[in-house]
Amino acid sequence: MPVTKSAKRALRVSRRRARQNVSTRTQYKHAVKDARAKKTPTTVSAAYHTLDAAAKKGIIHWKKAARLKSRLAQLLVAPGKKKSEAKKTTLKAATKKEAATV
Repeated sequence: MPVTKSAKRALRVSRRRARQNVSTRTQYKHAVKDARAKKTPTTVSAAYHTLDAAAKKGIIHWKKAARLKSRLAQLLVAPGKKKSEAKKTTLKAATKKEAATV
């Protein structure tokens, strides 16, 4: 256990941040799981949002977020459709959402 006043304060801060990190981590994991199960643009977009938030907070690495987002985008590709066409439609939807929030 911490002895000094500053160490006690640091422990409180550390525990509070750990709780927040666990919350954010479970949110992005549930969002990704839902997106994989339902495979709709809405659920994928929600997963994108939570992954970006987790990466921004430093909960996960930004490359991991990019990798997961890429794999989610591949789920939306129809069997006869080219990947480049699917990326365009996914990116358009994501850009519209970002523009609306800014």
